[in-house]
Formats: sequence, structure tokens, C-alpha cells
Amino acid sequence: MEKKDLIEFSPVQYFTNAAGQLKDGELGLITAKKGLGKTSVLVQFGLDSLLRDKAIVHVSFDQHSSNVISWYSNILAEISKKKNIDNKTDLADDIARNRTILNFNQETFTLPKVVNTIKALNEGGVKISTIIIDGLDLAKTSKEDLDVLAKFVKKEEMTAWFSYTSEADNLKDTLEADKLDLFTSVAHLAAEGKNLNLNILKNGNGCVKVDTKTLLISK
Repeated sequence: MEKKDLIEFSPVQYFTNAAGQLKDGELGLITAKKGLGKTSVLVQFGLDSLLRDKAIVHVSFDQHSSNVISWYSNILAEISKKKNIDNKTDLADDIARNRTILNFNQETFTLPKVVNTIKALNEGGVKISTIIIDGLDLAKTSKEDLDVLAKFVKKEEMTAWFSYTSEADNLKDTLEADKLDLFTSVAHLAAEGKNLNLNILKNGNGCVKVDTKTLLISK
């Protein structure tokens, strides 16, 4: 199995076909109620970058690093299984070399501190392309702190995906307007009957499916 095989079958393609791909310097946001699958969606964005040999930082505010690692392993295995591709350990190890996982507590670690940590990684020779920020309570995050992250992402020509626990199924009620303005793309994951739908609220329209068993984005 080679990376190009998995890139071809990356579930993220279904989302980008509907909502467009984040450009360098842009922020994206995935919302859902607690426990529905936001992390699985963010991991798929992170894994897509890794398969393209782009270094990522995955910052988790609500899960231990070991749990995040398991998410990446499980999602990689599900993609491989779905397309009957042999999931070799050496490829998983190769991908992991471009991934940095950070685990912080929001009460003691702010977004500006996250920026400083990533700056240190860049200065150490690790060129980060994608930032995943999972489990951050954006309602308790100041607009000023979000601005610091947004300006850093733009300056360094990175992309950043956030998750946020919210049951709002419309853009207006998702977050304060001044914070929402910082996000180019916003999508809401919701259970509708027996299905999981990722509804695009900003930067596109319509929705894509999320498989309820594998949690992979699908048509």
C-alpha cells in the first residue's frame, strides 16, 4: 500500500466536493452535540494532510494523547478496509512521523500559548501545514485569542480545523457573529433518523453523509 492509493480514496474528497477545500490561511469549524463524531471528522482532515506529506499538529483539549492516536489508527484502518487496501505498519509509522499530538487543559492553556508552541516546532525544523484543534470550548475562548490564532495561520499559510460542541443546526446560532467571521467553512454534524449528516452551513450548501459504523465521511 502506498500513500497515493489512500489519497485517492480519502473520505475528505466528499466534503471538499461539496464545501470546497480550505485554502492556505483559512480556518474551518465542525460542530455537533457531544459524542456524535466531531473528532472522527477532524482526524480525517488531519489524515488527509498526512497522506499528502504535510506535517500536522493535533491539539486536544478533552482527550488524552493515547486516545487521539487510537482515532488516527482506527480511521486509517477503516479507509484501508473499505477499499481493500493492505494497511501496512510501516506506512502507519511513516505517517505518524509527520504528526505531533498535544494535550492541553483549557483552564491553563490558551490559544496564544498554542501558537507559541507551534512556533517553537517550526523553529525546530518542523514545518506545520495543518492545525487540528479539538475539544476547545469556543464560547469560553475570547475573540482576541481566536484572532491571534487566525493571524498566525494566515501569516504562516497554514490551515486550521476546529471542533465545537453545539446543537445549533443553523449558522446564526452556532457562535457569536464576530467569532464566526473568522471561519471560512462551517459544517454541523447531526443525527437525522438512522443517518449521520454533515450539513454545510458556510462556504457551500447541502450535506455529505457520515457512515454510522465507521464514522467515515461518504457520499
